[in-house]
Amino acid sequence: MKLKGKKALITGGARGIGRGVAEAYLREGASVLICGRNEINLKSACNELSGAGDIDYVVADIANKDEAAHLASVTAQRWKSLDVLVNNASILGVRAPIIEYPEDVWDEVVQINLNAQFYVTKAILPLLSSGSSIINLSSSVGRKGKREWGAYAASKFGLEGMTQVLADELSDMEIRVNSVNPGGTRTDMRADAYPDEDPETLPTPEDISPVFVYLASDESADDNGKEFNARDWIRK
Repeated sequence: MKLKGKKALITGGARGIGRGVAEAYLREGASVLICGRNEINLKSACNELSGAGDIDYVVADIANKDEAAHLASVTAQRWKSLDVLVNNASILGVRAPIIEYPEDVWDEVVQINLNAQFYVTKAILPLLSSGSSIINLSSSVGRKGKREWGAYAASKFGLEGMTQVLADELSDMEIRVNSVNPGGTRTDMRADAYPDEDPETLPTPEDISPVFVYLASDESADDNGKEFNARDWIRK
């Protein structure tokens, strides 16, 4: 087991990629805490995955800085320290040209996809120590912008920037920070972005989990400030 004894917090862990990562971590021996806004989805995920290992949830809207602080407090009460933080939570917004992009939607997307990740990371940092890993979920459009991706692309570019800043700031503490572009994955968000696409042509969240296991494990101790592509890690 590559993650035996490790403790991991995954934001947006009830569904999609977050849930897939949670399942992979449990399989490798980690204890997992997932958070999200929907308690029904969180309970369902925990019930379905409880047979695989130690998993629990916290209801938190991390776009609210007070709730992000509460999440950190609950994590500290449960474990005292943390080995892995996966900043996964995000929303799509709308697909539209900038000139037509609704300002309220822009604000919401940036708040959840970027500001919330800052709130959580800042609150969690005191629980991290040498050997800990932060994994930020990016996107191909967060590395090369494409038309009609608006706030989603901009927020992911921002998260890539935060990854680089944190990687440099935390390197002396031997806390590593990396980003992962999952690529097209069989999730509800992908279906919303590409409604005409056949989901059966896409890898599942479980398929792309190997890179997340690697980055949470001690094998990645020398990787810091790097951009990973999950598709490169899918088992052939």
